[in-house]
Amino acid sequence: MKTAATVLLMLIRLSGLILVTLGILFWTGNAGDLIPVHMLLGLILVLSLWALAFIAARAGAPAGQVAVAVAWGLVVPILGVTQDQILVGDAHWLIRILHLLVGLIAIGMAEGLGARVRRVPAPAV
Repeated sequence: MKTAATVLLMLIRLSGLILVTLGILFWTGNAGDLIPVHMLLGLILVLSLWALAFIAARAGAPAGQVAVAVAWGLVVPILGVTQDQILVGDAHWLIRILHLLVGLIAIGMAEGLGARVRRVPAPAV
């Protein structure tokens, strides 16, 4: 269980790093053709978050923490896909910042779930 959680957490960290890097490129008007890659990596991050939430639930994480992570996993792609239609114009930078924060919070939730799984004592043999 801990190994799977560690692998998922590393996948979340790596995809998160690439997502932020791509996001910066998009903000600066570069690499627009990589938006589908960004979306795919975002999906991988969310699916990994959900899998980690499932493992954490099995490890005894509080139901509220797991439920919030699962719900947040719904918010991430919904905001990502619809962000171009929200506050179009001069104020759109607010949506970009919100999108960044929502993604960073998802990564933080994964870190919290991973820490919860690591605290579970190893089964006695």
